[in-house]
Amino acid sequence: MKKIPVPLRLAAVAILAVAAVRLYVVLRPVEVTVAHAETDVAVRVFGLGTQEARVATRLGFEAAGQLVALEADHGDRVKAGALLARLDDGEARARLEKSLAGVAAAEAALAKAEAFGRRGDVVALQKRRVDERRKSLVARQTVSIEAAETAELDAEVAEADATVARRDVEVARVGLVAARAQATLDGVLLDRLRLSAPFDGVVTARLRELGSVMAPGEALFSLVDPGSVWIQAFVDEARAGDLADGQPAEVRLRSRPGETFRGRVARVGLENDRVGEERRLWVACETCPGEFHLGEQAEVEVTTRRLDRALLVPQTALRMIGSAEAIGWVVVDGRLQEARLRLGSHLLDGRVEIVDGLPRDGALVTSSDDGGFHVGRRARIVEASETRP
Repeated sequence: MKKIPVPLRLAAVAILAVAAVRLYVVLRPVEVTVAHAETDVAVRVFGLGTQEARVATRLGFEAAGQLVALEADHGDRVKAGALLARLDDGEARARLEKSLAGVAAAEAALAKAEAFGRRGDVVALQKRRVDERRKSLVARQTVSIEAAETAELDAEVAEADATVARRDVEVARVGLVAARAQATLDGVLLDRLRLSAPFDGVVTARLRELGSVMAPGEALFSLVDPGSVWIQAFVDEARAGDLADGQPAEVRLRSRPGETFRGRVARVGLENDRVGEERRLWVACETCPGEFHLGEQAEVEVTTRRLDRALLVPQTALRMIGSAEAIGWVVVDGRLQEARLRLGSHLLDGRVEIVDGLPRDGALVTSSDDGGFHVGRRARIVEASETRP
């Protein structure tokens, strides 16, 4: 019998050893962790945005002029109606004084016309009475007919004069209305040279200095209502279906790392960002610091709902076949199988809710496939703390 060379024998032994190891690896049970139902699970969505203000405006004058007074600066808190700035108002003030003088003149003219009106009424009444007496005397042939006709003519003239006086009173009243309207107009034009705060707020910017010539509508101040500061954030529209007003939220500001502030959803936008495919929402922060910085980056987490009981698995342990379906490994009677699962809520920690598809008496594997998973292989369920590194 021919003797087998030593190198060949060693190679055969090595091949058998490798085959034995591979067979052992294939046949030995694979250790897996499985999902357990959890209770009271919060479903949250994440949004990234900035600190903004719902009530904010840029203030300027309605008229042109030189800036001669500044009563507010950056950071000042002002009350509604407080004077913030004033333009040169010498010409406008002179026009107003002239208009007020015109009002006084119109009032005097009206008083004079009313006096003439009363005088005309008295004269007309006196002439009518004289006419009536002359007519009665003519009937008794005490006075001549010519005297009676003269008295009647005087009465008619007096009545016409009284009518003219009454019309003069009406004209004087219209003149007074016009004078007062002109004075009101000049007062409005004067007020346009004064800039007042439209609401209680904080001055966030002063854009011009004394001596500047302002154009109509040019911004001088930026004013913000501090009570209207909120967070404007954007949420992936694929996760935004359950967003609603009033939902609780957590806010984190970039300038205060490690701190979390309470808030609530104040508004959900009705129009999505077509490019970013995001939904806009606004969160009113309830415990944020009183000091604010518009435009500061902020993160929000909104709790859209809570699950009384849920089976959760890391998405990395699934093979996704759609937004709501996936293939996952399950252990049934100690062996691995694949199952088509229907998904529910997605959590921020990367886990997803399994709502259907789990076989009866099957345990859902949460371990990721390391290449050793195959249908029918034996599996041993261990707790997460028992798994070997």
